[in-house]
Amino acid sequence: MHRKIFALSLLASSAFAAPALAQDRDTHFDGVYLSGTVGMAIQGNEKDITPVEFDTNRDGTFGDTVNTTTPVNAFSPGFCPGITSGATPDRCAGDKDSLEYSVRLGYDQRMGNVVLGGLIEGSKSNSVDGASAYSITPAGYHFTRKVDYAISARARLGLTPGGGALFYGTGGGSYAKINHGFTTTNTVNSFTANNDGEMVWGWQYGGGAEIMLSNNLSIGMEYLYNRYDDDKYFVAVGPGTAPATNPFLLNGGGTNMRPGDTTYGFHSLRATVSLQF
Repeated sequence: MHRKIFALSLLASSAFAAPALAQDRDTHFDGVYLSGTVGMAIQGNEKDITPVEFDTNRDGTFGDTVNTTTPVNAFSPGFCPGITSGATPDRCAGDKDSLEYSVRLGYDQRMGNVVLGGLIEGSKSNSVDGASAYSITPAGYHFTRKVDYAISARARLGLTPGGGALFYGTGGGSYAKINHGFTTTNTVNSFTANNDGEMVWGWQYGGGAEIMLSNNLSIGMEYLYNRYDDDKYFVAVGPGTAPATNPFLLNGGGTNMRPGDTTYGFHSLRATVSLQF
């Protein structure tokens, strides 16, 4: 999917690049620049991943099955790989794609028609990723997560035919704060979240195109794929007022549960405006 988005971005930018090619100036894409971006953060495909997974003996290994005393799989009603609520899976919806914006400071070194540079960027996303599980009680267990903010450092390498347009690839590391949410219709067990709002490492790659509107101002389109490690967050399920025969308690007094996708990945499609100094 992200390759198609990138290709569309390049086509859209190149469609209006021709007028800018005439603005040949040796200092285009050469030096310090300040950029602002706005666009959409689009959630990735999670169809091949179990949305919620369990560690029934709290040994740190997830992938266990929560069984009743019969034994029957307590979560046989199924899962939802999106944002939903309630006690049954009949209202399973998708993730929330929403606005993303950023500010960056960068430096480019132009060598003929080749541009090599780097940038530091601060970004924020309003999109939300969700996952839910449903037990035979019936009860629903709902997880959400979003990137509160991210600080990223990327390199970029591009070509500037004629000097007025730049086509580039980019990639680097990112450090982000991920906020998690958890709700449930289960009123008998206790639920304690661990490692919420922690800072996690990740990486980004993508590409884009820019054209010069004047000697100092450029606009463009950019695609990025973002991926963060998110394997430390979980919710500890305890006894609460539940009896010892409660499925969460059968293997030693409690169960840990978490979103099944422990690498949080999403796509960014952005419009950019840059001021070159």
